Parts: sequence; structure tokens; C-alpha cells
Amino acid sequence: MAPRLQLEKAAWRWAETVRPEEVSQEHIETAYRIWLEPCIRGVCRRNCKGNPNCLVGIGEHIWLGEIDENSFHNIDDPNCERRKKNSFVGLTNLGATCYVNTFLQVWFLNLELRQALYLCPSTCSDYMMGDGIQEEKDYEPQTICEHLQYLFALLQNSNRRYIDPSGFVKALGLDTGQQQDAQEFSKLFMSLLEDTLSKQKNPDVRNIVQQQFCGEYAYVTVCNQCGRESKLLSKFYELELNIQGHKQLTDCISEFLKEEKLEGDNRYFCENCQSKQNATRKIRLLSLPCTLNLQLMRFVFDRQTGHKKKLNTYIGFSEILDMEPYVEHKGGGYVYELSAVLIHRGVSAYSGHYIAHVKDPQSGEWYKFNDEDIEKMEGKKLQLGIEEDLAEPSKSQTRKPKCGKGTHCSRNAYMLVYRLQTQEKPSTTVQVPAFLQELVDRDNSKFEEWCIEMAEMRKQSVDKGKAKHEEVKELYQRLPAGAVKALCKECVVERCRVLRLKNQLNEDYKTVNNLLKATVKGNDGFWVGKSSLRSWRQLALEQLDEQDGDADQSNGKMNGNTLNKDESKEERKEEEEELNFNEDILCPHGELCISENERRLVSKEAWSKLQQYFPRAPEFPSYKECCSQCKILEREGEENEALHKMIANEQKTSLPNLFQDKNRPCLSNWPEDTDVLYIVSQFFVEEWRKFVRKPTRCSPVSSVGNSALLCPHGGLMFTFASMTKEDSKLIALIWPSEWQTIQKLFVVDHVIKITRSEVGDVNPSETQYTSEPKLCPECREGLLCQQQRDLREYTQATIYVHKVVDNKKVMKDSAPELNVSSSETEEDKEEAKPDGEKDPDFNQSNGGTKRQKISHQNYIAYQKQVIRRSMRHRKVRGEKALLVSANQTLKELKIQIMHAFSVAPFDQNLSIDGKILSDDCATLGTLGVIPESVILLKADEPIADYAAMDDVMQVCMPEEGFKGTGLLGH
Repeated sequence: MAPRLQLEKAAWRWAETVRPEEVSQEHIETAYRIWLEPCIRGVCRRNCKGNPNCLVGIGEHIWLGEIDENSFHNIDDPNCERRKKNSFVGLTNLGATCYVNTFLQVWFLNLELRQALYLCPSTCSDYMMGDGIQEEKDYEPQTICEHLQYLFALLQNSNRRYIDPSGFVKALGLDTGQQQDAQEFSKLFMSLLEDTLSKQKNPDVRNIVQQQFCGEYAYVTVCNQCGRESKLLSKFYELELNIQGHKQLTDCISEFLKEEKLEGDNRYFCENCQSKQNATRKIRLLSLPCTLNLQLMRFVFDRQTGHKKKLNTYIGFSEILDMEPYVEHKGGGYVYELSAVLIHRGVSAYSGHYIAHVKDPQSGEWYKFNDEDIEKMEGKKLQLGIEEDLAEPSKSQTRKPKCGKGTHCSRNAYMLVYRLQTQEKPSTTVQVPAFLQELVDRDNSKFEEWCIEMAEMRKQSVDKGKAKHEEVKELYQRLPAGAVKALCKECVVERCRVLRLKNQLNEDYKTVNNLLKATVKGNDGFWVGKSSLRSWRQLALEQLDEQDGDADQSNGKMNGNTLNKDESKEERKEEEEELNFNEDILCPHGELCISENERRLVSKEAWSKLQQYFPRAPEFPSYKECCSQCKILEREGEENEALHKMIANEQKTSLPNLFQDKNRPCLSNWPEDTDVLYIVSQFFVEEWRKFVRKPTRCSPVSSVGNSALLCPHGGLMFTFASMTKEDSKLIALIWPSEWQTIQKLFVVDHVIKITRSEVGDVNPSETQYTSEPKLCPECREGLLCQQQRDLREYTQATIYVHKVVDNKKVMKDSAPELNVSSSETEEDKEEAKPDGEKDPDFNQSNGGTKRQKISHQNYIAYQKQVIRRSMRHRKVRGEKALLVSANQTLKELKIQIMHAFSVAPFDQNLSIDGKILSDDCATLGTLGVIPESVILLKADEPIADYAAMDDVMQVCMPEEGFKGTGLLGH
């Protein structure tokens, strides 16, 4: 023990005498004697075998043990790129071309269109020599039809798991980095394809677009004066349906065809009357195509912002659509079945990701096409499932409506494709023409050669790794202890700096405290956060300990595994930024916060001392102005706060007992002074109390929504007995006098009351309780059955994921804008903290995971492994709500969690009620995850950023359309 202490003291004394900028080779040799020779002599510190600078343990345990062959190479198994049996081929996303890929897959599975394209003449004959294609020349399609031919042939018979559509995209002149309007692309491409095929001699090819997609309607205007009817015929390739204010597809179609009145300034000039007259105008469907494309107009222009926005409202649609009621000429057999649903994931019109659910016309099975990945749905059923979970709802978003058998509802579907049911279904597969098949065979040969080459490279890398393994093992056995005689100069400099600072930290702490006692005069001071000042010594010590530990583990460049100069600097930079000293006075805009209660002025000398330990801390001289944007927001907030306080005070005075929860009536012990009690939802009472209690942080409650307590038929969903027991948490009883006040203060949609009456002549008479409206027995029974079924077969249910660090400290996600799968609504957001209890993560600029070290001390750490769940789960900090389904796999849940918390699936350790969730293929239902469950997430390590993974989270500027592309003839 004594030799070790003496050597430690010697190391400290040596570090005090040497400045980092003065380190020479002689100093490095001195450092060797102080830090490495003790290891050689066997008097090194305890646990030194984990220190690579010690010759007792220089990493030999890694080389001397068994090593996995996969560690010798970074080449994936080429067979992972091979197409699976009885599956479709995917398409590579070239950046932001997912919208193109979805339509290509939909058009490919239109067998009539594919067959017609295969019949188109091709210039491929120019590349033919003898009875084959020239090996030295690659086939380059010359026209759009040839590009589609080649793509469709590869999609049909390629051995690859996915193919590259870059030739097709380049031929159209599309910008692969710019996400475009998918609906506009569909219309323009169909127009281009029709124009291209119109030059073909074969009528089956020339007319395929009209036969498959073209219908006809007429704009009919009728004069109210003379009754003259005017028709304007028009062809259509899709029906553009407005979805605003609608819940069902049939409602959208009805509005599209509804009659419009032309009156006032919008009157119609009648040719017969020779004057402007009041008239009616509507659209009449004259004929419908075999493939009916219904465009749901989700992307609309917002006049307030001047930009497009997405309507994230649910629209219900059925798998069978009878269009005969909407067609002018009846009896044509216009019954359609759903064949494709095109989905846009995301809440913005300028970002997101496009996928498609398409039905195989031959097998009747549904597939999900997501660029390179294709997934077959179970049981030949359309399962939108997680597509609805990945869109973050708006603040007023309602839950997903219930869907019956054969019906679906979506807030992300932007196009529905229906196929005429009476059309003959194809019995055989469309055959690829010989010249195209030869091209496909040639590409398959190249793919097989690539697979063989990759497998050989893997084998060579493994062989070299094994040889290296044996060589290093032999070297370790022969390596003498004195062979390592030098240290890295950069590491010695850093170690010297750290030791000096650690040694003088206590002295500097006293100096800073004395400097803080002096009054700062003039403009010589600097603003520092009070929270930072309280904990700066602890922060500095932890930072220096971490840097010292890094120096211990990087001193000496051994085994070839140490970081290079640039990488080590980058690591230190990230770790220092994680501490976030003085960022507690940053406003959300990155400027100085306006609240002077959170900061204080320190002298120039004190700031200089602090900067030695925190060189990258934000600097705010005393003359620095506060954030101007925050000042404006503060003034506006004060005006709203005054109004809210006035409203809250009036309502609190009018309903004092309801607010204080005093003298409340009870059904199980009915009060004798009244025969009538009124009912409101407990949710209304809680939200109202929240507003009255904190009017400056909550929005006023304007209405009483009792419809939530009624069934669709208007009947009450609860029995008198259930309202005294399990359902009592869902309702609140109101005195008649209070009800009169509520009707004056709030908008009431439905009145619900319970009346007590005496019946019978027997003394004492029997007491009877009746409700208005009356109980609906069928819906009540259905509710009970549904509640039991929801626990086993739920869809779109809310669960909570809570992220913990070391089982005690809560760490909020570092990138909230990545939360595409979160389903937080306004009511789920955290309540604002009182003054002086600001959110410790609010001022984070770079998502530092150690920000809480300077957070307010009253931050409550989460420590319990088991969370009790009540009827209404109360979210805590570090927790997010996700929408999941029982048939969803754990792997799919991990992907949602990755987007919500920026933690990769392989870094996620999930548990529920102490049970580890590890089977990625198991469904949530089989794992015991039920609605309102709380899952604990323990991350192995923080993840920096997943925003660049693909265009799921890409945020683009408003697109300029298809100007300059081949779609417009350029």
C-alpha cells in the first residue's frame, strides 16, 4: 500500500511542475517511469488489468480467447440480398423516391397493364447479336415504355431481393432528393404514358390506359327559369374526393356528386333565356373504368400559412364498393373490390414516407410494399395496423373509430384503388417476352457472380483473421514486459492538464466563492446560471474524472485499436458538451433567457476561472440583451393569463364545492334533500379543476361533453349499480343547483340525470331509480364484451414506455422532433411546473444526456420497477405514449421506440412488471402487453441521431412541382 501511495503522490507532484504546452520527450519518459513502471514491478493500482497502459493486462485476453469469425470481416451475407421464394421484388429508395416506388408496385400488379406493356415493340433488337445480347454492352432503354418493360420484367423474374429504378427515375428527370406530390405524379405519369402509347399500332396496347383507368362524367347545368339542361362531357382517370368534414368514403363520393346552386354573382348565363339566371350544377357519372382510382385530398392549401398541410382525419372505407347508386345509367354491374391502399406516413405535407398495401390479383393475398422491404399480410387480410400508429396525431385528434368486418379506416391513406368485381380474374401468370427474359437472365447471372465474389471475400477475410489471431497469440507469449517504452505525447499532455486541474480544483473553488462575494460594477461581469454555480465543482470533478479515465485507457497505442487523433478529440468534445454548463440560462431560441431569477452576474476574474474547466460554456457578458422573441411571447402570455385568471375566478366562485370536491352527492348513499341528480363525465371535472387551479398554464374548458357517456343510439352506457362501483370513476354527480350554474357557464351537449321515486302501496314503499336517457342494454352488453376482448385482441391501444438510466435517473429523449410514432395528445402533455421548477431538459441545445446534473434539486427520480396503473394513467417525465396492436411484434414496437427515444433496437432492454421482453418475433398480446401497460426501457448507450436513416423523417421545403421533368414533356 505504501509504495502505491508514494508513487501516486510522485505523479501529482510531477504534473504540478509541468505545463501541458511544455511537455517534451524527456517528460514523456518521466511519465513512463511514474505511470507504467509500477505496473511492471507489480505495485500498480488495484483492478489494473482493465487498464491497457498496464503490461499486466494489455488486452491479451481478447486475442487469447475464442473469437467469432464474423469479427474478422464487415461483409454481410450475400444471400440476405436474394429474393425469397414466392415473394415480390422491392425497389431501392434513391433518397426521396418512395412515392415513385409505391406507384410502380401498384401498376406492376395491374396484370392487364403489364401484359400490354410487354407487347410494345422495343429497340432491344439493336443490342441483339446472333441469338443473344451483346455481353460487352449494357442495355439502355430509350423510351418510358421500355423503362417500364424492363422494370416490370425484373420485378417479375429477378433473383434479387430489390432492384434499382434509377434508370426510370433519371429518364423522367426527377430529383431523387426532393419529395414530390404523389397524387400529382400519378396524374402526370398516366397522361405521359397514354400519350406515349397512343402511337402504337396494336389497339390492345394503344388503348390500355383508357380501358383500365379512364371513365367519363358530365358537368350538368340546369336553368331554374326555363329548365334548359347543358352538358359538358369530360374524361377522368381518378376521382378527387374532398375529405374535410367527412368520416366515410361514401360521404366523400356523395359530396363530389352533390348539386351546387348558382345564385347571386355566380348566376349562370342561359343560352335559351339569353340572360343570367339562377341554376343548379352537378356532376353525373356516365361510365366507370375497370380500375377506379379514388384520390383522397389529404393535402390542402392553408390560406393562413400560405403552405400546404395534411389532413390527418380518419376516413372509413369498405373492401367492397357498390358504385351503381352513383352512376346515371343503372344496371351496369358497378361493384368494385379494394385492390390497393396508398399510405403517407407523417403529419406534414412536406415530409414523411410513402408505402403501399397491394392485393395480389392471382392469390388474393395482401402485401405491404415499403421500398426494399416487402411483407406478406397474414390470412389474406388487409392490415393497416402500424401505419396508423406512425403518424403523430394533432392536438385535437380523436381515437381511431371502430371498424366492422370488411371495413377499414385510416388517417394516412391518400389513394384507394378499386377493381371491377365482374372483371374476369387472370388464371395464368403474365409471360415475360423472350428478349426481356434474356435481359433478366443476364442480370441474374451478374447477381450470382456477385454473391460468389462476396462469399469468397468473406472467406478470405476470415482466413486472414484466423492467421492474424494465431500470430498475435504467439507474439503475446514471446512479448517481454519491457518492450513498451514510450507513451503518446498527446495523452501525456492531456493527462498533465487534467491532473493539474484536479489538484487545484479545491483551491479554485475557494477562490471563486470569494470572488462571488464581491459586487460586480459596470459592464465587466458575465451572466452565469444559478444552478450551474451551485454544482460547478461537482460537474468539473466528474468531467475531469472521465477525462482522466479516458487518458488511462488511451495512453499507449496498443493492439491497433486506439482512436486516432481526430477521433479522440471528437470524443472529448462530445463528452464536454454533454455537461452543458451555463446552458440553464439559454432560452429555447438559443439566446439569453429573460428571467433574471435564474442567473446572476459574476466578475471577469470568476468567469475566467470557470472557463478553465468549461471552455465551451455559453458566454453572456453583462451588456448582452435578453432574447427579443421571448420578450414578445412574454407580453402576449401576460395578456392571456389575465383573461384566464378572470374566467377561472368567476367559475371557481360559482362552483366552489365542485372545485374543492366537498359535499359531493353519492349514489350508494342518496341524499334525502333531493330526488334528482345530474351526471357529467369525470374527465370534464378534472380538466376544469386543472384550469381553475392553474389558469395561466391551461386552456379554459368551454363545453360539457356527455356524449362520451352515451351509446350511438343515445342511451346511457352505465347501470345504476355500476355507477356506484367500477364506473364511479368515470362520472361525477352534480347537485341540481350546480347544474343550473353549469348550463350557464358551459355548452352542454346532452343532459343526463338520475331520478329517485317511490313506487308501490306497501309501507315502506320501494325506491326506484330511473335515468334519462334510459340504459341501452344491447350497447351495455356490447361494451362489457368489448372491454374483455380489447384486453386480448386490441388495436390502436395506448401503452406507455418509460426510459430509465441505471434504474433511477429518468432521461428524456434527446430529439423530440423524431417522435413520429408517439401518440401524445394535448391532454397527455406534462403539466407545467411551478415557478422555480423548470424542466431540466427544456434548455438543452444538443440533447446532452448529462444535463440533469445541473438540474433543480427537486427533480424526482424514478426508482420503482413496478408501476400501479389506474383507470387514467398519469404520465411522468421521461415517458411517452405509443399506439400499438395486439398482433404487432416486439420488433415492430422496438422500431416505434427507436423513433420516439432515438435508441436503436439492439440497444433496447425492455421489461414489463419485472419480466424481460426479448422475443422479437412474439406478438405483444402473447407477451402480456395490454392497454395502459407501462414498459420500462433501459438503453445500453445513448444514440446520437436517427434523422438521416431515410426519408421517413426528412423535412423538405415546399416542392416546386415537376417543372423541368419528363412528366411535363421536357
